[in-house]
Amino acid sequence: MLHNERPYLCNFLGTVYENSSRQALMNILKQDGNDKLCWVSAREQWQPQETNESLKNYQHALLQSDPTLCPVGVSTGCYRIYEACSHGSVPVVEGVMPAASCGNASGYHIAPLQLLKSTDVPFIFIKNWKELPAVLEKEKTIILQEKIQRRKMLLHRYQQFKT
Repeated sequence: MLHNERPYLCNFLGTVYENSSRQALMNILKQDGNDKLCWVSAREQWQPQETNESLKNYQHALLQSDPTLCPVGVSTGCYRIYEACSHGSVPVVEGVMPAASCGNASGYHIAPLQLLKSTDVPFIFIKNWKELPAVLEKEKTIILQEKIQRRKMLLHRYQQFKT
């Protein structure tokens, strides 16, 4: 899917915790109707064991949309960021520390994901999900050739980051 049009505007598959950033994300998606244009599969409880079917569904979602929405969960960083990169799907990353993280969140405004930020990866960093509608509107205007170049750059930078 590196060179093909991807039919979904974005994707988010994950657990939505009550009173969390993820719940705010879902509200924003529904408010603007973007939940109908994106591949969204939310659940209320974390499942410790994924099935082969759920894994294939997740991988398919990553390959069928360019941005992958990466809200904070228990911590800022999560596997979703790296899985999105490995599928050429640009992570949209909320650059905040959740209250449960180590340290004083108010004193660590640059700390979340600073290694990724310093490597000039082609991620989309946002401060909160209220910025998402503007990000998705911009995504709608990007032509396929530009998306292909961004996917290639993402895969290349991700490989460099892993090295």
